[in-house]
Amino acid sequence: MLSSSSSSSSSEVKWRFDVFINFRGEDVRHGFVDDLHKCLLHRGINAYIDSEDLRRGDKISPALMKAIEESRIAVLVFSENYASSSWCLNELVKVMECRRLKEEPVLPVFYKVEPGEIRGLRGRYGDELARHEKLGQDPERVDKWREALIEAANLAGWHYTDEKSQDETEFIKKIVKEISHIVERAPLSVAKYPVGVGSRVENVMSLLSMGAGDVRMIGIWGAGGVGKTTIAKAVYNSIADQFDGCSFLANVRENSGRPDGLVHLQKKMLSEILWKEDVAISNVDQGANLIPNRLCCRKILLVLDDVDHGDQLNALARECGWFGKGSRIIITTRDKHVLPSRAKDRVYEVDLLDQSEAFKLLSSHAFQGNQMKDISRDLIDNILGYAKGLPLAIVVLGAFLFDRSRVLWQSTLEKLAESPTKDIYSVLKISFDALEENEKDIFLDITCFFKGWGRDYVTRVLDGCGLKTLTGIQILIDRSLVTIEYGMVEMHDLIQQMGQDIVKHESHESLDDPGKRSRLWCYDDVFEVLSEDTRTQAVKGIGLRLPREEVLHINPSAFTRMRKLKLLILSSARISGGLVRLPNNLRWLEWHGCHLSTLEFSAGRKKLVCFDVRGSQIEKFGGNLKVCHKCFSQWFSFRCIQIEFIKSCSALLFNLRCFRNLKFLNFSHCEFLICVPDFSEELYLDNCKNLEHAHNSVAYLRKLWLLNLEGCSNLQRFIDILNKNNSLREIYLNGTSIEELPTSIENLISLKKMYLFDCKELAILPSSIYRLQNLEVLQLHGCSKLIEFAKEEMDLSEPHTKTGFPKLLELNLACCLLSKEGFLENLSSFLCLQYLNLEGNNFTNLPTFEKRYDLKVLNASNCQQLREVPEIPRKLRRLEAYNCKSLQKFHRQINRQVILPGGEMPKWLLPNEDGYISFVASKDMYKKILGVTFCVVFRVEGTKKNWTFEVMGVVDGKVTKHMRFVRSFNSDHVWLEYMESKKVWTVDPFSPNDSSHFHFSIRTLGYCYSGTIRMTDELIVKKCGFRLICKPLENDAEVLLEDDQLLDPALLYE
Repeated sequence: MLSSSSSSSSSEVKWRFDVFINFRGEDVRHGFVDDLHKCLLHRGINAYIDSEDLRRGDKISPALMKAIEESRIAVLVFSENYASSSWCLNELVKVMECRRLKEEPVLPVFYKVEPGEIRGLRGRYGDELARHEKLGQDPERVDKWREALIEAANLAGWHYTDEKSQDETEFIKKIVKEISHIVERAPLSVAKYPVGVGSRVENVMSLLSMGAGDVRMIGIWGAGGVGKTTIAKAVYNSIADQFDGCSFLANVRENSGRPDGLVHLQKKMLSEILWKEDVAISNVDQGANLIPNRLCCRKILLVLDDVDHGDQLNALARECGWFGKGSRIIITTRDKHVLPSRAKDRVYEVDLLDQSEAFKLLSSHAFQGNQMKDISRDLIDNILGYAKGLPLAIVVLGAFLFDRSRVLWQSTLEKLAESPTKDIYSVLKISFDALEENEKDIFLDITCFFKGWGRDYVTRVLDGCGLKTLTGIQILIDRSLVTIEYGMVEMHDLIQQMGQDIVKHESHESLDDPGKRSRLWCYDDVFEVLSEDTRTQAVKGIGLRLPREEVLHINPSAFTRMRKLKLLILSSARISGGLVRLPNNLRWLEWHGCHLSTLEFSAGRKKLVCFDVRGSQIEKFGGNLKVCHKCFSQWFSFRCIQIEFIKSCSALLFNLRCFRNLKFLNFSHCEFLICVPDFSEELYLDNCKNLEHAHNSVAYLRKLWLLNLEGCSNLQRFIDILNKNNSLREIYLNGTSIEELPTSIENLISLKKMYLFDCKELAILPSSIYRLQNLEVLQLHGCSKLIEFAKEEMDLSEPHTKTGFPKLLELNLACCLLSKEGFLENLSSFLCLQYLNLEGNNFTNLPTFEKRYDLKVLNASNCQQLREVPEIPRKLRRLEAYNCKSLQKFHRQINRQVILPGGEMPKWLLPNEDGYISFVASKDMYKKILGVTFCVVFRVEGTKKNWTFEVMGVVDGKVTKHMRFVRSFNSDHVWLEYMESKKVWTVDPFSPNDSSHFHFSIRTLGYCYSGTIRMTDELIVKKCGFRLICKPLENDAEVLLEDDQLLDPALLYE
């Protein structure tokens, strides 16, 4: 019944449409509903709206009836004249019928009408129903309309009042967000082999009585490992679509015991049900008041998994009255007495697997579809006898016995028979005992320290402790001892308890003496071992993450007696006294918020790999570190040092050149750091505001490949590189006060990237910079004193020396004060250049770029004296020339994208105010569409300087999105772009259909079109146009347009 696989046992329902929108056309079609429909399409949600031109008479067409039945969600837009339309009311009756029969979610929108008016059938709604009766409508039909209106108006929805405080665009975004949560809701993982799940789900469903309109709480009760969570997940997957909101709170017992655990669960519950990213709750009582306040009118599904205390229910689901009619609350627990009185009459006791089910589950995991080989049925039955029908034990046994010989099966049976207790732990321990030492250590470390932590983090830590974690975790997954859920390392709590019991029973003495255990994770055990003068030579790892800061009174030499200690993780632990001496074998140290002034190591070999003391108050790394300076060169093996935000750290007095395995060194934001040690592969010194110089030994380090000095605002001089350096590949000097680069920069012969953003004092680039033969990126944006780029000078003594940036791909010279373009004219320089940014300079002319064959992007924006953009290469994809007020001429041979000053759109484009086109095309027709050319003429009148457009192609609901970032100025600009079909619609359009519905649109990110060209108060789109670029067609009838106003078929020809 249980498995580590991520798959669902419930069958996936296929819907033709995501959303059906029911509305009164004359009120809202060409405003609110049109905007809502477009926003849903932009989100990739397939929304159906019918054409009012097709409405004839009072009867709904069979096609429309089918559309309602095949829609996952129905949105009802109640407006002023809604009840005057018998068509709308008939649709409403059908929608509410589907809600009752199929539990289809129905979401009402009250658009400029009061919900109470509809519930009470007052005002226009009452008048219109009376009018229908006077006109001779069937009284029975009118009664159905009344019932449907009252039922729908009592559902939770949205109310738009047209007040100044309500923004219609934001209102639509909220609706789309909530709908997207329902549509995009992913099923929970259930079981790789869901043996026996189906029948048990049916039993739970009978208790839920989904057709009843009351609020129901039910319990799923059983022993640990019997499959309660698996059954709850399967039930959740099968009924979640029938509710306004859903939440599955896993591991309530474990999570509620963490710092502010119940508050976290309350936030998670409301966030998932209300689809709000951040719910503000400061304490449990506030949350217990907020939950009924927000959910009393919502039909919700809530699963509380593994509840073991009444306080958890009081905080999360104290009463049925907290939730709206039709809500269902499912509680899984091992303790029947925890269940509230409302649930005690509706409890499903999960029974153990019978012999047939147990055999099938074990066979599924042990043989995985293969033949049973020479494993007899009797042997299998005998082994199953020890599992006692418990799914967890059977899954672990099956994973352990997978692809094993008959001899090993027999040996497993003998070990089970020899166990003195013959309990479930003996069965689970069979799999642990068969692990190699590497996997055993990983398993025990996870059980004691890392359950619920990210896989990448766990791998990094345990690798640092000398374990082979990547393969080890995979073996544990294969043995069903751990699982990976959403990137986190998880395990069943019975398996975790088994692992922790193994640690506690490592020796005869360890049960009563925690100092004899290999791992310590409980507060009392850690405090006892560290405070008393006891023998602790067995301890390999300590992990203590406290919910709030606490003081530990420890013996100063407590750690040094732990000669096997490799792992030390402390959080919020404040040590009394000012001195702690660490053991030499320690490999991984995490001590966030360390209050000590000094950390020391004993003399001898050091194996430290990680030194992470973020948020600490360390004043210096002195004491023994300085005393042991002479032995550092022989003994230290650092790979990672993390010392961020230690503002009081004024100097590192030790030399780190001896840390031969150091790979990463981070001193970011150490504002008072005034001198720098030697180091190894990566050095981060960004935002060390008082740093004035870096050690010249940087140039001699053979492994250093990255140097980050960004934000060191007092750094005025860069290091001299007196000898050839083969290692340094990236340098970050952004925001420094460097005035010039040394001529010796040419000795960085492997340098690939050099960043000098906003170096306001930089005025000189040496000609030797041209000898950086491997340089790929040179960023000089904002170097406002740089009035002339370096001149290339040939070395006559070495005439064959290559110069001229032969590998440079990206050159950013934006916002310098350059006026001479001569350095760009030399064809032997910048041969491979792809990106050139000349924005904000003083050029009047640019050299021809026609032979810069690889140039793809040219930005000459805000060059206000620029008069001409000359010929450009065919590969150029984008030309930007915003706010070039003097521009008189540019070459028009552009294949992809251009943004230039101007207010006119090319005449060959079809104007389109809506910002989208939509059509149906056959497979043969689509092959002849080369691409789409579109144009937007826009202007900005406001303070926002950057805007993002979203270009989107949709094929039958499958979405491909592209982002376009544009700068804005207070003048008209033209954005013209051509996109190939395969980039607009990247998915296969014809699988399995012979024809498909194509949609192409443009919008500003976060804003919807409203049927006018003005999108926001700041951004004005003056014109918009499209053209499909096609091969010649034989017959225009091959294109079936959804709306003939959107596209002229004649424009399908080139």
